[in-house]
Amino acid sequence: MLVLVLSAPSGCGKTTILTRVMRDLPGLVFSVSHTTRQPRPGEIDGVHYHFVGAEVFAAIRNRQPTGFLEWAEVHGNMYGTSVDEVERHRRAGCDVILDIDVQGAAQVRQRIKPVTIFIAPPSLAELERRLRGRETESEATIALRLNNARKELACAGAYDYLIVNDQVDQAAASLRGIIVAERARQRRMPDGRPAQWSA
Repeated sequence: MLVLVLSAPSGCGKTTILTRVMRDLPGLVFSVSHTTRQPRPGEIDGVHYHFVGAEVFAAIRNRQPTGFLEWAEVHGNMYGTSVDEVERHRRAGCDVILDIDVQGAAQVRQRIKPVTIFIAPPSLAELERRLRGRETESEATIALRLNNARKELACAGAYDYLIVNDQVDQAAASLRGIIVAERARQRRMPDGRPAQWSA
């Protein structure tokens, strides 16, 4: 089963793209990360993230090698991908998508061989426009996210695939195509089932 790592600067439309692809492709599940940050309006514990306190996060992190597959501090909060979460989905026969930053992706590469995909904005100017369009970010947060985006974009070359999200439909089609192609490399059908031939 595939482990797919998806990274993008904040505001690139990664969640929108991923939602469309997961709606269309069976056998694909999202790994719910742990985080110490507070839930945003509409976010549900166990669905969007496992929201935990700093002590709980540290206890899982210290339970290596079975704690976190990767963890990182991002924008002042801790995020981590549970080994148990990923393995549970793989045992069920599903391909697992990890929505993680470049620090986390580097850690995952050290432990397993994932398929890595980076989603980039058409330009930094367009990224700034999208961040401001949210109308949920302060000027300081926008400046921080743009600064982080510059650093993250410098890491895009380490990924197996690059998708530039200029048009959401096209970007979603690109991600869908990558997953189907990677399944074919494992001699699996586009829906994830093993390919079978009659004798």
